[in-house]
Amino acid sequence: MTTNCIALVVAAGRGTRFGGAMPKQYLPLAGKPVLRHSLETLTRHAGIDRVGVVFNPDDAALYDTAAAGLDLLPPVAGGAARQDSVRLGLESLVDLAPNRVLIHDAARPFLAASTIDDVMGALDQSPAAIPALPLLDTVKRGANGVITETLDRTNLWRAQTPQGFRYADILGAHRDAKGLDLPDDAAIAERAGMAVKLIAGSEANFKVTTEDDLREAEHRIAAGLGDIRTGQGFDVHAFGPGDHLFLCGVEIPHDHSLVGHSDADAGLHALTDAILGCIGAGDIGVHFPPSDPQWRGAPSHRFLSRAADLVRARGGVIAHVDVTIVCERPKVGPHRAAMVSRIAEILGLDQGRVSVKATTTERLGFTGRGEGLAAQAIATVRLPL
Repeated sequence: MTTNCIALVVAAGRGTRFGGAMPKQYLPLAGKPVLRHSLETLTRHAGIDRVGVVFNPDDAALYDTAAAGLDLLPPVAGGAARQDSVRLGLESLVDLAPNRVLIHDAARPFLAASTIDDVMGALDQSPAAIPALPLLDTVKRGANGVITETLDRTNLWRAQTPQGFRYADILGAHRDAKGLDLPDDAAIAERAGMAVKLIAGSEANFKVTTEDDLREAEHRIAAGLGDIRTGQGFDVHAFGPGDHLFLCGVEIPHDHSLVGHSDADAGLHALTDAILGCIGAGDIGVHFPPSDPQWRGAPSHRFLSRAADLVRARGGVIAHVDVTIVCERPKVGPHRAAMVSRIAEILGLDQGRVSVKATTTERLGFTGRGEGLAAQAIATVRLPL
């Protein structure tokens, strides 16, 4: 099997059938964007030399988050339609001139290495190959809400991706089909007279198109993460001179600041410890010792992001986090929504999985006397069994 192969992931769509402000390929799925799931699979595969993405430049910030830390080709701006985007992606590979190219939909997060193997293996005997599933349901044609015909489903297949091709052949076919509106790259190959080999697809390799699909994807991942862990964290910082402080990642005007080696964000510090506790990875001081000058004044979101990365490295996901701030002042209520949003952004979670609360000690103790504040956090993590 040749190793001279490039995978091209098509992520330029706007996901209009899904709705919402964020394109579906960037929505969070088990703690990371939908797109990243397939990017990680493709970049790990030994038979793929490079991986590139066709994207919408308007989504550059979302793309940067999804692709962070991965060794990818520079992203390529897509076109008005998927067919245009794929052609532009193929044109960007001309100088690299791979023998083969795999074209994959960004919204198919459950790509298996075995499917990649099978597609690439089929290209040894055929100029094109796609994974597909036989159509098992009875198929009806209808009009105005009434069945007009029952179709013969014999030899009908549901096409999936990645679709594999000999690069020069599919590039020429795309150039020749420019301006047409064909349903997928296999159809473009068929039009050019290529024999497209069918290989067995997988029900798991479904496309996230609707909100129900996204929920199904979450359930599928959760089913494999049966080791449920809970961790807790607690942090205290004293007040000192200043005119603002950081709490749960949000800058809040105040007549005092919090004293600490970093930015002294007690909320994020407690939450970092809670997440580290879930995976038995020590505490924040182990990973970011206050004796190390590089962490002086450091923003605490870096600590929290590192804890989340350690969970992902274990194959786990963060299911829920809950932070309680204990203080008389500043008042947390006016900033609660911003805190929830910021924590969700740092961890790549839906805001419904983040809770921020506040309470006082009825003017008792150091918090009651206004000498400082405290934060307590609980995190729930799911790991593979």
